[in-house]
Amino acid sequence: MENKMIVEIWSDVVCPYCYIGKRKLEKALSQFEDSRQVNVVWKSYILDPTMPDDYDKSTYEQIASKYGTTVEEAKATHRKLEEAAKAVGLDYDFDKVKPANTMKAHQLIHFAKANGKQDEAEETLFRTYFTEGKNINNVDTLAEICSSLGLNKEEFLSALAKETYHDDVRADIYEAKQVGVQGVPFFVFNRKYAVRGGQEPAVFLEVLQKSFSEWRKDNPLPNLEIIEGQVCTPDGKCD
Repeated sequence: MENKMIVEIWSDVVCPYCYIGKRKLEKALSQFEDSRQVNVVWKSYILDPTMPDDYDKSTYEQIASKYGTTVEEAKATHRKLEEAAKAVGLDYDFDKVKPANTMKAHQLIHFAKANGKQDEAEETLFRTYFTEGKNINNVDTLAEICSSLGLNKEEFLSALAKETYHDDVRADIYEAKQVGVQGVPFFVFNRKYAVRGGQEPAVFLEVLQKSFSEWRKDNPLPNLEIIEGQVCTPDGKCD
């Protein structure tokens, strides 16, 4: 397996800044010439583990109750979040968003990781929650996401029933405490540099360049002794 620098992201699917931060990191990676040498790994973090499965209030009611504000104040705050999302090409619709416990969603992310589809699962869950307004704690919704990703939904449902990935989620949360995560998104580059929050792409790019430069020193490219012979080059010359 090709050796790559690891970027770890602690995130929760219901965190609006996590999706925004994902887009900003992606933009930085698109500008980073060694992006193919970077492997992004998503880590689970649950912002509200006490959220009941049958929660039926709106996002505005949830926030107003939690922080002692009015529903109108909560709506105003979320309009600003919608604008921040729009600035990076995302379409948030908090009028439709359904607050949800994310333990099952995180188990889906780990199931997808085991099948090589972690980033795709993360993206789809974000979109399902913030744009489509579906309940990501609903088993049928998660099964649909599995199918859309080309994953075996029956295998996922079996894993969910057996809590196969429950300990993996808990391990990520425990690890978050060890590395100092107190909020998400939280980005760790090469286990040496950390960025908290959805920073601008320029910030991510700077950290990528610095961390990769140091990583490359510890993981140098092969120094091959080349025996010359006749070759064809990309400019069309053969000699």
